[in-house]
Amino acid sequence: MQRKKITVIGAGNVGASVAAYASAQELGDIVIVDILEGIPQGKGLDMYETTPVLGVDTKVSGVNDYESTADSDLIIITAGIARKPGMSRDDLLSTNVRIVGEVSEKAAKYSPNAIMIIVSNPLDAMVYTAWKKSGFDPRKIIGMAGVLDTARFRTFIAEEIGVSVEDINALVLGGHGDTMVPLTRYCFVGGVPITKFMSESRLEELVQRTRQGGAEIVGLLKTGSAYYAPAASAVQMAKSVLQDKKRLLPVAAYLNGEYGETGIFVGVPAVLGTSGVEKVIEVDLTPEEKTAFQKSVDAVKGLVVEVDRFL
Repeated sequence: MQRKKITVIGAGNVGASVAAYASAQELGDIVIVDILEGIPQGKGLDMYETTPVLGVDTKVSGVNDYESTADSDLIIITAGIARKPGMSRDDLLSTNVRIVGEVSEKAAKYSPNAIMIIVSNPLDAMVYTAWKKSGFDPRKIIGMAGVLDTARFRTFIAEEIGVSVEDINALVLGGHGDTMVPLTRYCFVGGVPITKFMSESRLEELVQRTRQGGAEIVGLLKTGSAYYAPAASAVQMAKSVLQDKKRLLPVAAYLNGEYGETGIFVGVPAVLGTSGVEKVIEVDLTPEEKTAFQKSVDAVKGLVVEVDRFL
């Protein structure tokens, strides 16, 4: 069987962590791309030298050009400036539209049949940007947000009630930001409703912490933003695509009539396989959940209007 080829664009903390996790799981040969000379090459070589220790057969390399990325099966875009303390995800918009637009266009030129996973922020707007600049079928462009938000929610719940994170099932919809919608009705601990383990008021506090999960880490780090969990989340999505696992994961997917919306990317449960988003799953929402989801969708639409100004 032919080995898979993965391009990771951006050799910063997120990109390097994505490459390291993907290599350790033997998902395919990896090319790290960055504009800074020596950085992707050095990190790529360092990672390649871990493979004998880890006992995995993957080749990792770093480059400054896009020709070396040709015929990739999967492109993971992490490029862009990171959030700093006091900066919202939306403040990043104008700079990262330019960066993500440029790299997605170049990568698409050399790998027209690839699937793209976008990690750059503000997430929902960057997925839209990559779609517009790559010219790809929208189902081949996926945003990493819900997996991360759900992971944070699951972590906080497990810590609170003293059970394994493996037994927590949760679902987060909507845009990746302050308007995200963690659906507590769909949250279970080993199949048991979460309300059996904590009060509604305490659960709401954990929902709010989940919404502020990225900002909490930015505040602690002072000079950077989260990268281990975002990278691991992107690699979980990558594995489902590359191995056609058909995982049902919350991702920023293109809506074509689902949830009453068309033409935008927003966080919803979707089945991921070799063709990208293979199916968007519509879950039943209460009137309150619908209102919250619509607020989140409207926030994403507002960002998209701004993106169109910059493109």
